[in-house]
Amino acid sequence: MYQQVIQAIENIIPLDAAEKTFITSLFKLKNYNKQDYFLREGQVCRAVGFINSGLVRYYATDANGEEQLYDFGKENDFMCNYSSFLDHSPSASNIQFMEDSEVLSISYEDLQRLYAGVKQGERFGRLVCEQLYVYAIKKIASLYADSPEQRYLQFLADYPGLQQRIPQYYVSSFVGVKPPSLSRIRKRMASRQIY
Repeated sequence: MYQQVIQAIENIIPLDAAEKTFITSLFKLKNYNKQDYFLREGQVCRAVGFINSGLVRYYATDANGEEQLYDFGKENDFMCNYSSFLDHSPSASNIQFMEDSEVLSISYEDLQRLYAGVKQGERFGRLVCEQLYVYAIKKIASLYADSPEQRYLQFLADYPGLQQRIPQYYVSSFVGVKPPSLSRIRKRMASRQIY
């Protein structure tokens, strides 16, 4: 149950046996049903989740009441609204489960204990923040610089196999186009045998 999260952390920093035991004591197992929420708009994000199995979507609602999907989380991903989590402000977005999911979660207080109680805990936190920053900058730049086709290709590269697990209207929202436009993009790409 804890092997995946330990491996994800060990991909960033080394851990000894005592640290692994300590870390597993900080994470709590929760099961969620499809359509449940990890976080709703207006709530303060009080935990980071690690997805053992399942799938989530991150979305916000615009002024017209339309959902704008901006990210996904799948197995072996951490999930959180980090701005809400770090400064304890109300979230401007939602994290909703798209499949029945098994999640290990760690509270803000326990994450601080992890940082302090693991030899390279602070380094782990810094490296994760750096990765999140780079990811966010790339996503923002893509919205301004890339065509919808380029964003769709990036979606396929970043989330291999995911298009079989989610409705196409979520993919089109993520890419930033209406479903008919995504269909045209896919037809053009198929005719050129891009994917």
